[in-house]
Amino acid sequence: MVNATRAVTAAVLARISQIGPYFAVTTGPCPDTTPDTDTGTGTGTGRSPGTTPDTGTGRSPGNAPGTGTGHSPGSAPGAGSSSAGFRPLTELYEDPGVLEDCVRAVAVRLGTDQPRVAASTLHLGTASRLWSIALACAALTGHVPDLSPDRLWWRPAPSGPLQLWLPDVRERKETPLAAALHHTVVAQNLTPWAEAVRRVSAVSPQTLSGNAASALIGAHRVLLAREPHAPHPVVPLVREVLDRPPFSGAGTYRHAGPSEPIAFRRQNCCLYYRVPGAGTCGDCVLNTRHPQEKTA
Repeated sequence: MVNATRAVTAAVLARISQIGPYFAVTTGPCPDTTPDTDTGTGTGTGRSPGTTPDTGTGRSPGNAPGTGTGHSPGSAPGAGSSSAGFRPLTELYEDPGVLEDCVRAVAVRLGTDQPRVAASTLHLGTASRLWSIALACAALTGHVPDLSPDRLWWRPAPSGPLQLWLPDVRERKETPLAAALHHTVVAQNLTPWAEAVRRVSAVSPQTLSGNAASALIGAHRVLLAREPHAPHPVVPLVREVLDRPPFSGAGTYRHAGPSEPIAFRRQNCCLYYRVPGAGTCGDCVLNTRHPQEKTA
């Protein structure tokens, strides 16, 4: 039986935003509030969903720069309009200075003097944001939003994940659904995001691939808990994405059934355990219990 589909709209994204801070995205006109007062974009607890550390691996860069640039991605703000501290994601991917400032701010917040740890933490948290929004749309509507980095805007929050703003809601046209999901998250975002993080830090590509897979697993676990009756099953969709590049060799996984969460163990470490007082993630290679049936 073919599941019914419906369009990705601002109303759908507003509903998804209620799932949790990593699923939150503002649409329409630019929010006029400042990061310390705006709760509609998911300031949250700083914890990324699912398998990331309970002490908060997905933290955004705190007091990193957040001034508007005047860039206009399609239906984004016109010339002279306020962007309330939001910037297009392309800046984070393409401007080393912006990203270095963010990494330094994350390091201060985490209390670490290791740039690799801060960079990996920022990478993982941002991947969690992207997967959460796209996967929730796919599960609830059968469509994937266009999260092109020139159309999706970000700003730092005083606590919790990056705040995101999508001025104009559109859908990807690729089929099947897993292909659209892979394109908007991996091809358009995580690929240039990983390249940007590698340029300003010594984080290995294996760690970044593991971060991307771990973020996907975390998002699907939250969705299964909060939207167990989503019309488009999450688990088969996630399995199909995990079988695509760049996840080959990122970890091992198993699942008990179509409605049971996938158990995942990465083949590397996100480095968060090096933060003072932190431990390892549930899916960390340093843990002893792990699935062994299939390599992602």
